[in-house]
Amino acid sequence: MASQEQATDITRRPSLTTVLKLFVPSALGIVIFFVPVTLNGRTTILLDHMVTGARALLGDASGFYALALIVAGAAYPLLKGYWRRNLTERIFTVLKIAGVVAALMALTGWGPGFLHEPDMLPFLFDKLVIPVGLIVPIGAVFLALLISYGLLELVGVLVQPVMRPIWRTPGRSAIDAVASFVGSYSIGLLITNRVYQAGQYSAREAAIIATGFSTVSATFMIIVARTLDLMSVWNLYFWLTLVITFIVTAITVRLPPLSGMDDAKRDGEPEAVPGKRFSTAWRTGLGVAEQAPSLPASVALNVREGLVMAISILPSIMSVGLAGLVIAKYTPLFEWLGWLFYPFVAIWGLDDAAALAQASASGLAEMFLPALLMAEADFVARFAAGVVSVSAVLFFSASIPCILSTSIPLSVGRIVVIWFIRVALSLLLAVPAGYLAQALGGG
Repeated sequence: MASQEQATDITRRPSLTTVLKLFVPSALGIVIFFVPVTLNGRTTILLDHMVTGARALLGDASGFYALALIVAGAAYPLLKGYWRRNLTERIFTVLKIAGVVAALMALTGWGPGFLHEPDMLPFLFDKLVIPVGLIVPIGAVFLALLISYGLLELVGVLVQPVMRPIWRTPGRSAIDAVASFVGSYSIGLLITNRVYQAGQYSAREAAIIATGFSTVSATFMIIVARTLDLMSVWNLYFWLTLVITFIVTAITVRLPPLSGMDDAKRDGEPEAVPGKRFSTAWRTGLGVAEQAPSLPASVALNVREGLVMAISILPSIMSVGLAGLVIAKYTPLFEWLGWLFYPFVAIWGLDDAAALAQASASGLAEMFLPALLMAEADFVARFAAGVVSVSAVLFFSASIPCILSTSIPLSVGRIVVIWFIRVALSLLLAVPAGYLAQALGGG
């Protein structure tokens, strides 16, 4: 991408080619990632339709496709020698090899019967691994349209007055947040990692975005709402969850460990002169478009990055995710952990306080678990569980392995601390939001 100096040094009238280079790929990227389209009675973004189409085209072979990616992901750190770097890399290399075994069990039906319960290996493999294995590489093909031709920089300058004071991130991070909510956290993380590697996010900014904005998509929120019987108040659930997620992020960025992370970067956003924000955004976007590589080169780079991320994520989802689900279902660990959250719920006088606190703790293993555990609870507890499932952002079955597969310097310990803070704050806000939704929606 163009440097800050290049991006702002366009005093001459831009050529038509440069203007088209800014707008045509960017507009196509917006349509693919952000505009819902109805096809065959199903309304979602075009990227999601492509993933659905690709899975239908693969049919039963989609499982073998996922297995191939998982095997490649287990072999990659061995072939590259990454397992020698440190203890964390060695541990995750072992976990990735275990992920191959778990994937083989999922495909063949081999192994202990309790692992083949519907909410164990079948859930991980069919509902998480195969979709993520498709959406990351397919999304990477079109990612260049969003991040390589000036849209990121143009939008970034425009929304600086909102993003920086509230969330302490550059304006361009708004693209990451929207991509996560309408597409997938894996796509949001792919954007964040690419921009961080380019030196345009600091370590702290990338960590804030990865742990605060890269939550599950709106389409997955519908599954949560259906499970908790909240579709009658869908709009209230969606918007209150969105607001709570970003309020929690605004608070979390001001607390350790995020507040103490390195904030240096090589190539930050240009600051707009008062009264000239639009012209600065326009010049910045055009500068990047003018210096941008050809579309085939950008696509090739992003596809390579996407495939590397996909093979890094999938084995960890299988092994770490399976371990988390087994611990949640067959041990009292999350029940014990849940008592730490009990005061944040009990303060509101909720009858299901203990159950909600323990269900929220289980979300560390898999974000869908609180919804499953609270499906029969009273309305307010169900609503709060649905909010926390999304606003917690971090869980071991998928998003945490995704973050650990990026270049963002976040350890498992830091991630767990951030998760705890997010869940505690989310519960403080989600329970009164549930009472509000009950009053407004008649739940």
